[in-house]
Amino acid sequence: MTQKRYNIIKTIMDLTNKVAIITGARRGMGRTHALALAKAGARVVVSDISQEDCEKVVKEINEMGGEALAVECDVTKKGEVEKIMKAAVAKWSKVDILVNNAGIVQFKPFTELTEEDWDKTIDINLKGYFLCAQAAAKEMIKQKSGVIINIASVAMGQVGVGFPGIIHYCASKGGIVAMTEALAAELAPHNIRVNAIAPGAIETPMMESAKQDPKMLEGIMARIPMHRFGKPEEVSNLVLFLASENSSYITGSTVVIDGGWLAT
Repeated sequence: MTQKRYNIIKTIMDLTNKVAIITGARRGMGRTHALALAKAGARVVVSDISQEDCEKVVKEINEMGGEALAVECDVTKKGEVEKIMKAAVAKWSKVDILVNNAGIVQFKPFTELTEEDWDKTIDINLKGYFLCAQAAAKEMIKQKSGVIINIASVAMGQVGVGFPGIIHYCASKGGIVAMTEALAAELAPHNIRVNAIAPGAIETPMMESAKQDPKMLEGIMARIPMHRFGKPEEVSNLVLFLASENSSYITGSTVVIDGGWLAT
């Protein structure tokens, strides 16, 4: 990124001195969101299940002149989630932005799903969002401001398109959208905005299994009018917008970014 481009981002999406927490930030979209928020001036808490991997992202941020902190966390455990918030407050005295991004996807026929498969997906993708949002909201209420961004998916239901083979993933993402709307209504009096982003097919490690299946890949590409996967940076641009004051009157919304998938 050129210095000119960097300065433009900081001017339009200025998050200087904001404190942002990103879960699932060691790779994929989470990593890209962390870097983008740092470039916009935010102080970033990079959180995921591997401290070593989080430290690598922190190093990237530090090398470009940003401030960051790595915190290992399993988002399904309340005590570990609270550890993220305590670390952020201890270092920077507040929490302004939460990007709930940690998630998994498992492609498996419905009749072969085990109870363990279901529980693991719901625990990480939905319970984890609840725990993180609750812990962050408690800090945000104290300061009477904040932004929570939940990463959902086009596989969220109520869009007229079914996604076979990932029913447990779809259930979790639909729950995220419902939770986003309810949280937005409940937290608005505290000046806390809550929105969701619903990406389509994005170039991330999570999509590797789909890309390795020629039939699945052909089916996905046939549904996307733009005939390509999205880039993580394109989703990060939306994260920046929703985290900034440019979206100050947007709450309770789910913004789709899918190259036209749901339009067809």
